[in-house]
Amino acid sequence: MSPCTHLKRTIRTGTVLALGCLCGCSSLERLSAIGEKPALAAIENPTSQPGYKPVQMPMPTPQAASYNPNSLWRNGSRAFFKDQRANQVGDIMTITVNFTDKANIANQTQRSRTNKEDSGITDFAGSKLVTGAAASVFPGRILTTDSTASSDGKGSVQRQENLQTTVAAVVTQVLPNGNLVVEGKQEIRVNFEIRELIVAGIVRPEDIQSDNTIDSSKIAQARIAYGGRGQITDVQQPRYGQQVLDVLLPF
Repeated sequence: MSPCTHLKRTIRTGTVLALGCLCGCSSLERLSAIGEKPALAAIENPTSQPGYKPVQMPMPTPQAASYNPNSLWRNGSRAFFKDQRANQVGDIMTITVNFTDKANIANQTQRSRTNKEDSGITDFAGSKLVTGAAASVFPGRILTTDSTASSDGKGSVQRQENLQTTVAAVVTQVLPNGNLVVEGKQEIRVNFEIRELIVAGIVRPEDIQSDNTIDSSKIAQARIAYGGRGQITDVQQPRYGQQVLDVLLPF
């Protein structure tokens, strides 16, 4: 057995074993949860998650605060009295998710081309002198081509989405210019299905209303995810083997 063949078999065996281990571990975990309700995730600190990264945005030059003698007002202050709205790390605010999206796009392309070339030359020089079976080798007409090409393409996109809900979010970071980085996560379990809503982004304190709520349309760099997991979601997904074939097969 050549070294290349041995290496290919080793890689193929390792890949199969890795896939089998992953599928087996996942299957064992799912089998242990048969008849049990999906477990709710524990309340976690978003800043301690493996994928969490502090937000960095262009900031204006910091200005030092100045105080006037015998005055309760500080230059640069946003409000005179205490504001109960979220303004520092750990504060909670309510985000009203009001997402409506509608798109209708249609494209159609048609293309056709026909080419024909005829040189008019019907003989090779001296071909008349050739007789017998050899004469059938020469073509009757030289440099004559015909080609026809056509294509017809149609495409359309129709989307209509509507999501309306509310979620409480926690301020995870205060940027140097006063903007707040917020993140909220909500899980609801109904029978054997969990619905999950995640909202994250950057908000201005001025956009927070007096009742400590803000509309999702005023969130910069908004990340909104709405989905679920459980028995219903499981049957709606293709099996692992089908997903692997969809990735590997070139057809």
